[in-house]
Amino acid sequence: MRPYPGRLAALCLIGSLQAQALIVAPVNGGIAAVALPDSDSRPQVSYLGHPVLVSGQAPHWRAIVGIPLDRPAGIEHLDEMAPLTQSIPFPIGHKAYPEQHITLSDHHMVDPTPAQLTRIHRELTEEKADFALFDGQQPPLRIDHLPVTATALDSAFGLRRFFNGEERAPHSGLDLKAREGQMVTTPLPGRVVLGRELYFNGGTVIVDHGQGLVSMYCHLSHIDVQPGEMLAAGAELGRAGHSGRATGPHLHWSMSLNDVRIDPALLLSDDLRRQLGLDH
Repeated sequence: MRPYPGRLAALCLIGSLQAQALIVAPVNGGIAAVALPDSDSRPQVSYLGHPVLVSGQAPHWRAIVGIPLDRPAGIEHLDEMAPLTQSIPFPIGHKAYPEQHITLSDHHMVDPTPAQLTRIHRELTEEKADFALFDGQQPPLRIDHLPVTATALDSAFGLRRFFNGEERAPHSGLDLKAREGQMVTTPLPGRVVLGRELYFNGGTVIVDHGQGLVSMYCHLSHIDVQPGEMLAAGAELGRAGHSGRATGPHLHWSMSLNDVRIDPALLLSDDLRRQLGLDH
């Protein structure tokens, strides 16, 4: 059976994202896989003060490390706490990301009032706590489908963003084109840790997948899950929309490792997974 046009376009988009992902690791906004000393037990390591996902099986282990967008090229270090105490160096390169200029008619989405800023800071504190979650559950590191059957990309990861001429934080996810009310699903199993309306992000769901791998889905028009729910891969999270700071219907999708936002396209790439030793 031949794929229908929407399905074919979605497959082309995934293929394009996979190709882009091949050039972004290990760089700022990317992923590094760092070989760890042989050990009979799973090592415990951290990076920039946050615990790091460790993959593999005894005695061979790898640390799978998210690298912040603002890190310069050079030598970074992992801190191993157990079974040994030592510093493990690894190199990263640099990627320059393009700019994006957006015009918003609602100026409070660029310069909020004092009362709105109080709400924003409260929500950012909650988001920060959710992204810093870390437990022993080993998450799958393979994504086979996008969270929405998008056929085009609205905004790529890492863009330097300017709203009404004012620079704001870089784009920390992928914006996927979606129809108003289109179904949004989780591409990985996990536990819902947040599901409600936020000032900038609109209708938002955050899912903890284990060992510091956390995903976020924003601008939803409707949310179908509650905090604490355990979800299988492919479970419905809600419906796409343009709530919060958005110029039209789309899905903002973020993935985070060790409290660092990484390019979600990295987890779509089989070739990159093989390069990182994650194809086991």
